[in-house]
Amino acid sequence: MVSRHGRETSLFKIFQLCHHCLDWKTVKSSKKTVESMNSRIKLVMKSGKAILGYKQGLKSLRTGKSKLVLIASNCPPLRKSEVEYLAMLAKTQVHHYSGDNTELGAACGKLFNCSVMTILDAGDSDILSKQE
Repeated sequence: MVSRHGRETSLFKIFQLCHHCLDWKTVKSSKKTVESMNSRIKLVMKSGKAILGYKQGLKSLRTGKSKLVLIASNCPPLRKSEVEYLAMLAKTQVHHYSGDNTELGAACGKLFNCSVMTILDAGDSDILSKQE
């Protein structure tokens, strides 16, 4: 490739510049935490009890049955603040899931989007004890 100044740049040089800017350890560690959270969610769906959805999640928070609430990253701010407020009143843990609602639904093994997931019983999973 030739730039507009007449200098030749290659993809390798661009890669070298980008390689120094990125911290690969943090990229790998964030992948591991996402994968471990996904595996914990799958285990909860198999062996425990969980509720998917905003309305049912609010109901379980009001009744005090929920132990943990997972909120997707692209959940609307008003909805997110309402869930966080009710979780604070119910003394329930809140985890902000790093993926969007499509990824949270896929982690639950469902073919639809899910912006709020409420865990009533963790089952065999250690999702309640280890929060990152």
